[in-house]
Amino acid sequence: MSEALVNSLINVAYVVASALFIFGLKGLAHPRTAVRGNLLGAVGMLLAVLVTLTTQGEYRVMHWGWILAGVILGSAVGVLLAVRIQMTAMPELVAVFNGFGGIASVLVAGAALYQLASPEGAATHLMVATVASGLIGAVTFFGSLVAFGKLQGIISGNAILFPGRHAVNIALGLSAVVLGVMLVLDASHLLLYWALCVAGSLLGIFLVIPIGGADMPVVIALLNSYSGIAAAATGFVLSNNVLIIAGSLVGASGIILTQIMCKAMNRSLANVMFAGVGAESSGGGLKDDEVYAGRIKATSAEEIAMLLDGVRRVVIVPGYGMAVAQAQHSVKTLATLLEGKGVTVEYGIHPVAGRMPGHMNVLLAEADVPYDKLKDMDEINTTFAQTDVAIVIGANDVVNPLARTDPTSPIAGMPILDVDQAKTVIMIKRSLSPGFAGIPNPLFAADNTLMYFADGRQAIQDIIAAIKEAA
Repeated sequence: MSEALVNSLINVAYVVASALFIFGLKGLAHPRTAVRGNLLGAVGMLLAVLVTLTTQGEYRVMHWGWILAGVILGSAVGVLLAVRIQMTAMPELVAVFNGFGGIASVLVAGAALYQLASPEGAATHLMVATVASGLIGAVTFFGSLVAFGKLQGIISGNAILFPGRHAVNIALGLSAVVLGVMLVLDASHLLLYWALCVAGSLLGIFLVIPIGGADMPVVIALLNSYSGIAAAATGFVLSNNVLIIAGSLVGASGIILTQIMCKAMNRSLANVMFAGVGAESSGGGLKDDEVYAGRIKATSAEEIAMLLDGVRRVVIVPGYGMAVAQAQHSVKTLATLLEGKGVTVEYGIHPVAGRMPGHMNVLLAEADVPYDKLKDMDEINTTFAQTDVAIVIGANDVVNPLARTDPTSPIAGMPILDVDQAKTVIMIKRSLSPGFAGIPNPLFAADNTLMYFADGRQAIQDIIAAIKEAA
């Protein structure tokens, strides 16, 4: 078979794989087709990998033993993660996956550089791609490690600020640019590449560590985009078309998702990355005692059961507290119990509730909550005025009315779920502690709000027991 024909077949296979990636992304746009979308993407990646391994080009496989060992080890880790990781820990896993994509780009581009480097130099476009892959990949990897640490509680979820951080970041960025230019001009100095990666690693750490937990959905989406851009750059290094396409798809979708998250918070990306929301409470705002003193009305499971008797419409608003308590299955049981009594039950989902984009949707889908009952913010907000009871489980900033009423608040202008317009609001929280924005929530002290202080799952289970006992 001629070399031209082989190359044509390889390119056709890459086109098919790319089409599968695109259809896979389209499938991920809706929960009903998400599983099929994942499968299409996986098939496309399998095809791309198999074709790449059989390519007899400049970077052909020399040692199949290492490839097989990597496949076996990677498959074992993947199966273990799929079986062991709880859905509540999915944000941490996504952060790690983003990091793995980044470090893979760093190592692959570095390995290719050893073949490209020569005293005569390499093609300029290849060196530029190598620099981009190493820098962006390093930022992604170490930024993702910090995000993982914040999500896992290893690092404080608050915004960690230090004097002169912007100057440090600018210095690191300029150093990376200088090192990159030097490497492009002289590819034989391989240590410049690793120095570039060190600068990128520090930049990744210092960019993410000042960001508070409330902004983690945006950070995860942005790091996902970074990993795709790094992969696309690596595709140019290897002259691999399918890697360029796949990386571009991931990079573009990540940027789009980042913009959606920022819009949902009514904040710019620069504000998320550099404002440090959550570092401390707003000094000029209301204090907890001014908002809560003498106004909090605590309730019990029995009182809630009586309140739910005879209502016609209930909206459940899940937040990060539901994820921490792993209460999604109990929430589904409560909804089924109420629906059996003729109550209409729906779920109000805020785009940035939880720790990653779609976090609440993923948890409720695990509990087999029907997709058509999950209502986005714009749709559900028009119905709160006709809602008898809104049950808020562990959410805080995304239901805080200060976003509408206080222009000096850190969350001023952020679109929120208008649960305060419901006839009765039941807030299920462990305490009156603030959300990631570090500010009090007047909803807790509103005339139509009852506070049920308990762990999310235990609270829902107690309510279920009280309803059954009263029946």
